[in-house]
Amino acid sequence: MAQTHILGYPRIGANRELKKAQEAYWRGEISQQQLLQVGAEIRRSNWQAQSDAGLDWVTVGDFAWYDQVLNHSLMFGVVGDRFSEGAAENKLDQYFRLARGRAPSGQPVAASAMTKWFDTNYHYLVPEFTDQQAFSLDSEWLLDEVREAQVQGHKVKPVVMGPLTYLWLGRGVDSALALLPSLLPCYTQLFSQLADLGVEWVQLDEPILGLDLPEEWRSAFIGAHKGIGADSGSLNLLLATYFSPLRENLQLAFSLPVDGVHIDCIRAPEELNTARDLLGDKQVLSAGVVNGRNIWRADLDKWQRVLKPMAEKLGDRLWISASCSLLHSPVDLDTEISLPVEQKQKLAYARQKLDELVHLQSLLDQEVSTTVTELKSGDKSGSVAQQLRDTWREQGYLERVPVQAERWQLPLLPTTTIGSFPQTDLLRKVRRQYRNSEISEKDYLEHLRAEIAEAIRRQEILGLDVLVHGEAERNDMVEYFGEQLDGFVHTGNGWVQSYGSRCVKPPIIFGDISRPQAITVEWSSYAQSLTKKPVKGMLTGPVTILNWSFPREDIHRSESCLQIARALREEVLDLESAGIGIIQIDEPALREGVPLRESEHADYFSWAVGCFRYTCSEVKAETQIHTHMCYSNFNAIMDAIVSLDADVITIESARSDLRLLSAFADKAGGYPNEIGPGIYDIHSPNVPDRGELVERLKKIAQVVPVERLWVNPDCGLKTRNWAEVGSSLLNMVEAARTVRTELA
Repeated sequence: MAQTHILGYPRIGANRELKKAQEAYWRGEISQQQLLQVGAEIRRSNWQAQSDAGLDWVTVGDFAWYDQVLNHSLMFGVVGDRFSEGAAENKLDQYFRLARGRAPSGQPVAASAMTKWFDTNYHYLVPEFTDQQAFSLDSEWLLDEVREAQVQGHKVKPVVMGPLTYLWLGRGVDSALALLPSLLPCYTQLFSQLADLGVEWVQLDEPILGLDLPEEWRSAFIGAHKGIGADSGSLNLLLATYFSPLRENLQLAFSLPVDGVHIDCIRAPEELNTARDLLGDKQVLSAGVVNGRNIWRADLDKWQRVLKPMAEKLGDRLWISASCSLLHSPVDLDTEISLPVEQKQKLAYARQKLDELVHLQSLLDQEVSTTVTELKSGDKSGSVAQQLRDTWREQGYLERVPVQAERWQLPLLPTTTIGSFPQTDLLRKVRRQYRNSEISEKDYLEHLRAEIAEAIRRQEILGLDVLVHGEAERNDMVEYFGEQLDGFVHTGNGWVQSYGSRCVKPPIIFGDISRPQAITVEWSSYAQSLTKKPVKGMLTGPVTILNWSFPREDIHRSESCLQIARALREEVLDLESAGIGIIQIDEPALREGVPLRESEHADYFSWAVGCFRYTCSEVKAETQIHTHMCYSNFNAIMDAIVSLDADVITIESARSDLRLLSAFADKAGGYPNEIGPGIYDIHSPNVPDRGELVERLKKIAQVVPVERLWVNPDCGLKTRNWAEVGSSLLNMVEAARTVRTELA
């Protein structure tokens, strides 16, 4: 009989219990012991959910207090030297110092760099390697969780990140691969410890097998896994891949000395039959047939027809699973109390996906029709790309520059922010009261206007050059626009972890998208009426709205993206007509939407970049278009970023210690237009020192011509409080003035 398991489960709790406990602990409102109890209860609930559903294996080791990659860095002793100074009093606080730069004990410090986990909206903390990197094993957290689950009566399958993927994700050395020989003994020791606990199977995640790997990395898999496979003793190793077709690495995966291989049958359904043919005589084939990254119910009848012959041939050597970890899905559909039944019955969150797997397992024991189901990749997007062939603005950037300079009269090194300002407890309370019909719409709108007026007042006092209205009316940069557009459905509890304690609630694209009325014009116009300084109109771009929503599966994503772009173009033109002459169209998700395989890049960029340009293709030369991107590796996609044709781009730079700046540097032939590299990290509660900002800005000015350089934070300020924001922005503005004076 086929076996059932998952690669991982959401760790935030059905009602975001982890987020609430983390933030309460950081504020000093609960003890560390209370926080640990919340974590233990979430793990217990997650394991019990898998057991109650009837899964054959319960996955352990997928819990993290902040990030699973950081878990492994701590487990392998990968801790930067700066964290040794002013170290915390205990391991958990030290963990949080690495994650966010501050904890209840220990001194503030620059946090670890953060970037996107492959092509998802989840952010991981980047391992920081040195040429003299030494690895040491501290696996007690994982061993304790295994024991914890075993005591609760579960048949456990721990999950561990594979050595090649872990090294690939790190930074700081020219060749992380050179560190492999010194890292592998930690895996050998870890597997020995797990075997001593009676563990039968270990899931070893190596998702980089879905990338276009250099040959030396492909070759390294053979030696590395031969070593740890031979030393794994009684353990069985399940090699897990996801997010991409394996292609040339498919045969490599099955040739490794592993006892099973998991493949993503949602991203690469066409590889299932080949994987079956490559399967060794005793190997397990794990088929990821339930989409771990979307919320639609699976077509179990189809998968019954596809898997039935394999189940009859392989028996318990066929494992069925979700395509990837359910980390990327909301937790439990049963917590949704306001969704209409006709919508709810089409959906499956993580808890319901467990039931789908077990139901499919039972279907494989039943008779099935002989209808042949052909598995193939989704349709391409050629028709949409054709519609987007001519989307450039009438005047080129060099023609627009003098027109915009004449209109705005901005100083050298103009200062601005990315868009959002703190969402205070009072603002959240008022929004909740309005949604619960406890206050009138009139009272609610008056409160929003007061918040906007206060944001403008503070910015003028601070001396910023280009202001924003602060986005007080928005719950989230994507969810808000989804609520204003037809074609979206919104959930009450469809939360998904983005990083640490940050959760987002992606809207669901249920149908064709259109704009019934103006969305932001009233708020931007009101803010502009309060000041003589320019106020940016703030929009989320079409690609980001698409990539940060749960998309339809009945049409190609490009079709939905073009529908969003059409709606946003109406908004852009209405903003321009209302006198808003600087409009920012954020696209932080452009990079994460890029397929992992280079051969698929051209198709993606043809419609993604085209949709962005479409939104602003008809504005006047004097209207300045900004965009924003953050927390991604941009080096490989600079041509696409340039093709966006934005007048100004702002990027995250400080959190990654200016590493991303190299891709945009003029000396490297990078971004030819104006650019605002973030000069301080907004995801840390630490207030940047003014002198430090001056030096950072001078360093940036060495690679970006000062006449094209803007000054801004890394990202939006929604998650910070006003005390931090006020001090940080004041230091930023003063740093810009200092450097401006020196350059005069």
